[in-house]
Amino acid sequence: MLDYDKEAAAYDATRGGEARAEAAADAVLTLIPDHAHGLGGTEGPGRPARLLDLACGTGIVTRRLAAARPALRVTGADRAPGMARMAATRLPGAVLIADSRRLPFADATFDAVTTVWLLHLMADAAEVRAIVAECARVLRPGGVYVTTVDKAAAHDVGSDIDAVLAARPRRPASDAAADVTAYALASGLLPAGAAVFTGVGQGRSPRSTRADLRRGWFTMLPPDDPRAEAFAERLAALPDQDRRRPDPRFRVRAFRKPEA
Repeated sequence: MLDYDKEAAAYDATRGGEARAEAAADAVLTLIPDHAHGLGGTEGPGRPARLLDLACGTGIVTRRLAAARPALRVTGADRAPGMARMAATRLPGAVLIADSRRLPFADATFDAVTTVWLLHLMADAAEVRAIVAECARVLRPGGVYVTTVDKAAAHDVGSDIDAVLAARPRRPASDAAADVTAYALASGLLPAGAAVFTGVGQGRSPRSTRADLRRGWFTMLPPDDPRAEAFAERLAALPDQDRRRPDPRFRVRAFRKPEA
């Protein structure tokens, strides 16, 4: 896994920046009711609705969630101190360091919990189950959990780059939609909708993909693996080295916690 403390400073610039963040936030918000169950308003006297953006990274998406729903009290949390520090500059006083598998919140604290590009990073199914269970635990009845799924698959857009990389070793996807749905059901959450959005600016070019290989971004191909250089040589033979192929299309799923 990448060192996200070291990645923090350059993370946004290498991941589509504000355009991708806007697309992600818009998709997430389509799955979070604006008025139902206190979301975007209040539920009960004097209680503002609350949203937890877990693994908020630099806060680039979190800030947009907060801006779009000013009545929501938005909290960001990330395990990497470098990421959390950057997020705190975007949401002062609203970001903390936390492990997504053991959240420091009481049961039924939030009306919505979001995990954008988190589950695919987990090493095994047990970790994903633990995260989904924690998100369900801190949700209030009627609340929604929204998460990205199938991230790696979204990058396979049928390009010549994908043809070159087809034979690379891959680990099983930890964020497969069917598996995440099963974990959600086991934690008492019910499917509540889906959305897609474009990963603006993330289309691969042969040259950028070679650089990613050499940085170790392909988790089963560390930079010192001879196979990585073999794939890099095949990528170097492709035409239009700097032309980006189509942007990925990311999938989002929502799950609701039934009313008590």
